[in-house]
Amino acid sequence: MQDIPSRVAECFLSVFPELKLSDLPGASHESLTQWDSVAHVRLLATIAEEFQIELDDESFDSLTSYPLIVSFVETHAGPQAQ
Repeated sequence: MQDIPSRVAECFLSVFPELKLSDLPGASHESLTQWDSVAHVRLLATIAEEFQIELDDESFDSLTSYPLIVSFVETHAGPQAQ
């Protein structure tokens, strides 16, 4: 099974296919012009489905970069996600 950062990376690449793996550590809504509100919803829906987690409004608003999302998933996903 893949680790959480790799699985989050796959989610990012499914929403932002033009993104390079080497760009992921700095990927954020500020650095990606294509990260608009629709892409944000698609990304977080993909993350929620992949890791079987629910996102509340506060989490939804604060998950605005690859590192923040990885950290969130690592602390909120169950042991099956590891």
